[in-house]
Amino acid sequence: MTYSTLVSIETLASHLNDPDWLIFDCRFDLNDLDWGFSQYQAGHIPGAVYVHLNEDLSGKITSKSSRHPLPDPQVFAAKCDAWGIQPEVQVVVYDHAGGSFADRMWWMLRAIGHQQVAVLDGGYPKWRAENRPVLQGIEKPRKPGSGMAGVRFNSQLLLNADDIENILDNPAYRLIDARAPERFSGSVEPLDPVPGHIPGAINRYYGLDLNPDGTFKSADVLKAEYQSLLNGISPENAIVYCGSGVTSCHLLVAMEVAGIKGARLYAGSWSEWCKDPARPKFP
Repeated sequence: MTYSTLVSIETLASHLNDPDWLIFDCRFDLNDLDWGFSQYQAGHIPGAVYVHLNEDLSGKITSKSSRHPLPDPQVFAAKCDAWGIQPEVQVVVYDHAGGSFADRMWWMLRAIGHQQVAVLDGGYPKWRAENRPVLQGIEKPRKPGSGMAGVRFNSQLLLNADDIENILDNPAYRLIDARAPERFSGSVEPLDPVPGHIPGAINRYYGLDLNPDGTFKSADVLKAEYQSLLNGISPENAIVYCGSGVTSCHLLVAMEVAGIKGARLYAGSWSEWCKDPARPKFP
């Protein structure tokens, strides 16, 4: 059996010694860039390799890019090979924050064609709460892989800023902002130089996808909530964004869990959009 959305704590625990399963720790703190790796060294799920949001899952920041631009696909492909990711491998990603960072790696692997990747439901906090085993120190990938050369991010899953401008006034599309309500409204902006949101967007804070224990809500509940959010809009015309294209991936996981497939990502998100003074902004 393979997993492409979520995997339970119990299921992962039963596969810790499975050579066809790879585990990645994606813990990160936007305000303390070394925190995640420090936490990983202090304790992680056995077999997990640490993946850094800025260094491994993002590219070079430019004057026009977001805070976390997608990396060159060939650079990411080379990392996947070094990590041992091959077509037959089941990948599991986790973090400490309900998947809000791990979901980025989930989306990136799906976007280069690796379907067997799942987010650990409940993440590291639930693993620890169940007294599952942990290891300290640094682990290396079990063995290098090969075959990722030439991969590209699937362009059908992505939109750029020009694409967004072209659909702003089109009622057939739904633009969904995954940030907290106060950032969406512009009343608070701790990370980007300009507060507000893209005109016409609606707000769906990614934390609403979760139960109080940090696990995802059931497929039925998520389906009902997202169908209400889309209000008849085709899933293929749903576009998600956030501050820098990271937590918005949480919404894509949730929709996949709900069986709502085809939604796309504006990877540049608000931190790219707001850099251009010519682009419309609200308020």
